[in-house]
Amino acid sequence: MHEAEGAPRVATRGVASLDLFVRPGASQAQRAAVLDRWYREQLKALATPMCATWQAKLGVQASAWGVKRMKTKWGSCTPASRRVWLNSELAKKPVECIEYIVVHELPHLAEANHGERFVALMNRHLPRWAATQKRLNAAPLGHEEWSF
Repeated sequence: MHEAEGAPRVATRGVASLDLFVRPGASQAQRAAVLDRWYREQLKALATPMCATWQAKLGVQASAWGVKRMKTKWGSCTPASRRVWLNSELAKKPVECIEYIVVHELPHLAEANHGERFVALMNRHLPRWAATQKRLNAAPLGHEEWSF
């Protein structure tokens, strides 16, 4: 973490490090909010074209999709409103895990449960989905306590 005048921001350093720039005296909650906003922006930038691509491939159309913090799920879909949510913690996961959740949630617009038709859609469009699901579910859903 770096204290600096100007707008708070996050900068990447290489592939494994982030630098957090906040105003002098920023509280832990303010630092966490800057980091959370940055992760949401990263996920939205990645997921926007991914959602468009997969909606076309699957022949479904969400009315809206968004990113929010979820404590127990990686994503959700409400078929009645045609809305898809992605867990903001996905921003910290590999791209194939994000793609798996996008591909998992979109078929729920046509098939509400996880029955045979749903599994067949997943198998046809993302053959390695079960391995990716296992990998993602083995990782922690999120971290409630961070130190800066």
